[in-house]
Amino acid sequence: MQLAKDVIAADMIVTGKYLEEALQSPVGMVDRITRYLGSTRGKQLRPVFSLLCARLGGALNSVSYRAAAMVEILHTASLVHDDIVDNSAKRRNAWSINALWKSRAAVFTGDYLFIKAVQLPLLNGDYKTLQIFSQAIEQTISGELVQLGKTQKLNFSETTYYDIIRQKTATLLRAACEAGAASTFSDEQLVTNMGLFGEYVGMAFQIKDDLFDYGSSDVGKPLGNDIQEKKMTLPLIYTLNHCDAATRKQLLKIIKAGEVTEGAMDFIRTTVEEAGGFQYAIEKMLLYRQQALDILNTFPDSPVRAALEALVEYTTERKY
Repeated sequence: MQLAKDVIAADMIVTGKYLEEALQSPVGMVDRITRYLGSTRGKQLRPVFSLLCARLGGALNSVSYRAAAMVEILHTASLVHDDIVDNSAKRRNAWSINALWKSRAAVFTGDYLFIKAVQLPLLNGDYKTLQIFSQAIEQTISGELVQLGKTQKLNFSETTYYDIIRQKTATLLRAACEAGAASTFSDEQLVTNMGLFGEYVGMAFQIKDDLFDYGSSDVGKPLGNDIQEKKMTLPLIYTLNHCDAATRKQLLKIIKAGEVTEGAMDFIRTTVEEAGGFQYAIEKMLLYRQQALDILNTFPDSPVRAALEALVEYTTERKY
């Protein structure tokens, strides 16, 4: 991660200025909230990917910076709305918008950020960027709705799981990489390839996130949260489809209860481990990672490619 940020350190500063300018508001409350969000910003993985993909094609330009700023605004908007849906008071040890300003203000903040994100390319004539991200927004929202429906029915299909995480997570990272590449590459096939690269990384990233749910350390969200919300993640799907009837019945009883005690979580963790669910999920994660690296390997060796490779490795080896 550090290598990637070092390569584009100056570019991240420029992107930050684009972000600040895009989110400026004469409305006092809006300005206070957006400034607060800026002070609690996380790793900014998506703009880093976007800028590096753009650099792979040549010198950066204003379209590149706006694309990177746009994906960060969109991601922030989605987090604000997620915290409302999940009734989360904190994210990464910082107070959420709904905790500080209540849910009504948080809803409007998320909406405001979405509009600002769309206006950024629209008002500057970056129509390719707008096209890429508008499709991603549609897919992301569709993925959330599909997951909601499947959660209510406790769907155990591995194919459905991949479809959901592709829409919910991988689509936005794909858009970040594709929009970045589109700002500098002239070959449309290479732009498409970089979008696919982003999708593969996004799939690996989400599987890694799902594995955190079974851990024992603080990763910024309650452990067992996915299970408590009846979200079927890959380790559990694999286990439910490969364990005996009695074990399956016990697992389903815990999931349907809606509350996961420490003892129940220990049982789930042990059962998934013994069934090979963790190992299976890790193998799938590494497969997606390798597919992403295979695309990078079609480009000549360079500091930018090395930074992207290191960033891909980071997404599957991170501790939170």
